[in-house]
Amino acid sequence: MTRILVTTTSFKDTPGPHHELLARTGWEIVWARGPLPEKQIMDLLGDIDGLLCGDDVLTAAVLDKALPRLRIISKYGIGTDKIDVAAATARGLPVLFTPGVNHTTVSEHCFCLLLALMRNLVVSVNATASGQWKRITGHELYGKTVGIIGLGRIGKEVAIRARAFGMEVCAYDSYWDEAFASAHQVRRCLDVEELLKCVDIVSLHANLNDQTRNLINRERLALMKPGSLVINCARGEIVDTVAMAEALNSGHLGGYGTDVLDEEPPRPDHVLLKAKNCIVTPHIGSRTYESVERQADKAVRNLILAMNGEKPLAQVNQVPIPAPR
Repeated sequence: MTRILVTTTSFKDTPGPHHELLARTGWEIVWARGPLPEKQIMDLLGDIDGLLCGDDVLTAAVLDKALPRLRIISKYGIGTDKIDVAAATARGLPVLFTPGVNHTTVSEHCFCLLLALMRNLVVSVNATASGQWKRITGHELYGKTVGIIGLGRIGKEVAIRARAFGMEVCAYDSYWDEAFASAHQVRRCLDVEELLKCVDIVSLHANLNDQTRNLINRERLALMKPGSLVINCARGEIVDTVAMAEALNSGHLGGYGTDVLDEEPPRPDHVLLKAKNCIVTPHIGSRTYESVERQADKAVRNLILAMNGEKPLAQVNQVPIPAPR
């Protein structure tokens, strides 16, 4: 019988038609709670035909352990930085993914974090719950300038919502969509440094790669206006964690709202968990009932199509889909 390993927790924990869709295949489903590190997922592979994964670590060694039986990798979501795509391609493994399913959800979470920082929400709620009536003065979004690094699907949704709040918007992206920028009054910055110098808020939406790792570092944080905010719903590794904590604790930055960390889940002594004016949510930016259903449906359909030798809805690498066994 065809055996499928499913590791994504939001898929498993959220009810919806994706469960019925998967069950109708008749495959044997092996469940595990990810994201799994290299050793743990390696121990589960070897007799698996298809993998429906989240942010599990898929190195070349993991893929070698999975072969020759593994045929398809179906990523639940859009980020593939935890998958060694080059190694998968070299081994003839198709890597599928689900673009276009969570831009609304993640962009809304950006404003959840931003509003919480601007209005001191967490401190105020915690004070009230502890019996204090602590009235802290906050700031408006109206009239503030937000700089978006990465004007893809999610970055564009952030820009649209920022304009609705009456904010000024500028952005940096190496692939510039002039039609969108003109329609939504988004000013183009020619580099990251130009953007950082002129904004009140930075919202990060770049993919993680060798060029963006530690993109927001000590030198670039120093360029930002005192009291500026940073929002990160992309990847934790885009930010130099130690430099961010230093900028927060010194008072240079006014706050950091992040849904992602360089280590997930973090150690109890992670430097950002105790940093001043830092709000960390546990990678839930795409975890809504609506988004989970969209992602899960597309991930399962990708897997079904590819396992049957048919073209999937979206594929990361250019590897032929194998014929069904």
